[in-house]
Amino acid sequence: MRKGEQTRQEIIRKAAPIFNQKGYDGAALSDLMRATGLEKGGIYRHFDSKEQLAAEAFDYAWQETLNARVHDLDTIPNSVDRLKQLVANFVERRGIIPGGCPLLNTAVDTDDGNSVLRERAHKALQGWRRYLVSVIRTGIKAREIRPKVDQDRLATLMISSLEGAVMVYRLERSEEALRTVQAHLDNYLETEVRVHSK
Repeated sequence: MRKGEQTRQEIIRKAAPIFNQKGYDGAALSDLMRATGLEKGGIYRHFDSKEQLAAEAFDYAWQETLNARVHDLDTIPNSVDRLKQLVANFVERRGIIPGGCPLLNTAVDTDDGNSVLRERAHKALQGWRRYLVSVIRTGIKAREIRPKVDQDRLATLMISSLEGAVMVYRLERSEEALRTVQAHLDNYLETEVRVHSK
């Protein structure tokens, strides 16, 4: 990797927590300069705009977060157990990028504004949903998941439950919502999704 590309990646890595914690409008250029140790010109030598840096910082933050959530899942042979571990990873590995879930933060931050970041968040959501659907589909084919399970609905249920629990956790500063949702999803996956041998 060339030095310029290394610097660019380092700027993204250091900017990601700032955008994730403060949002697009709240992240001041002075915050970015302090975090990166670069002057304005040093940052904008690598990015056309603050918006481009924010978009790439979101992509980085989301990829790091998703990697933590799916870490080692492919070593779990049963798809229902894989889904349960993903839920556990979600609950246990929240603080990968300071500020919480980049998807939730960016979705809320851009709801009325920045279409570029909103589109990045939407794309991330679609990718996460596709990942879950692929695990569910694999489970149906392997006869681990009931054939009548609606793949898209189950993926949406899991994502909505987990992200909603994060919002409650952040407002109440208590893990109760996360633990409640984890227990509910674990029970749901066992009773409504898993194929039980007779």
